[in-house]
Amino acid sequence: MTQLRQPGLSTRRSCALCRISRSSYAYQAAPELQQRDAELGQHLRRIARRRPRYGYRRAYALLRRGGWLINHKRVRRVWRLEKLSLPLRRSRKRRPGTGTTWDQATQPYQVWTYDFVQDRCNRGHRLRFLTITDEFTRQSLAVVTATSIRSQQVLQVLARLFAEPGPPQYLRSDNGPEFVAKAVQEWLKEQGVQTLYIEPGCPWQNGYAESFHSRFRDECLNREWFHNVREARVVVEAWRVYYNEQRPHSSLGYLTPREFHGLWQQEQSQSLVSETYATWRFSSP
Repeated sequence: MTQLRQPGLSTRRSCALCRISRSSYAYQAAPELQQRDAELGQHLRRIARRRPRYGYRRAYALLRRGGWLINHKRVRRVWRLEKLSLPLRRSRKRRPGTGTTWDQATQPYQVWTYDFVQDRCNRGHRLRFLTITDEFTRQSLAVVTATSIRSQQVLQVLARLFAEPGPPQYLRSDNGPEFVAKAVQEWLKEQGVQTLYIEPGCPWQNGYAESFHSRFRDECLNREWFHNVREARVVVEAWRVYYNEQRPHSSLGYLTPREFHGLWQQEQSQSLVSETYATWRFSSP
């Protein structure tokens, strides 16, 4: 607006060229509103310092969980005024797949997905992370940290998880040697678990694992500088607990995986009670 008025254009003409009303141009926020925005800006900067990879939507969810009665549009406006927005990422081109569709999980512990992530210590030692995720609740069941993980170690981790809450119906993975090993396939068959292997070169078919890995790397691995394997185990396990119990998940309506699981169990219990009452009512004389 100022640049348009410098050549001598009137306010009316400048507003018409910018496609805004003159009332919006002349609007001045009330002092009390400015004070509230300043207070909100302080909270948003505090969130951005603690969680630098968060956007305004997840910050809004944290504020609502903290008792703030606030509109998401105001959070977005102040977030942008504070220049806290993250740079946009360019989407990568993917080669087309075969169109194969995978059955989606309809309840907790029905479909698990597991995969590997790699990183390095500051001394150059390689780190491998075995991640196991429940696809329905998005809950991270385990993140195993070691310098190397072989198929026998994968079986040990699965056996520990199968003990409680029990084995899943399906286990999804890529075609890595640790997952397609004959010993692993035979053991899973004995446990009554069916394996789902994605097509080679199609990581998006294992979207839940890829989504978890992107958060894991973006919010934990890229922010930490591990001195050794022991430190990496402590830091990663702390982040996993935070991911399950505190981090709002956008695809779960900004609930945490633990909250979503509890809400699902509550709804199932209420549905079971209603069905039992209806059966008793219609069967009673």
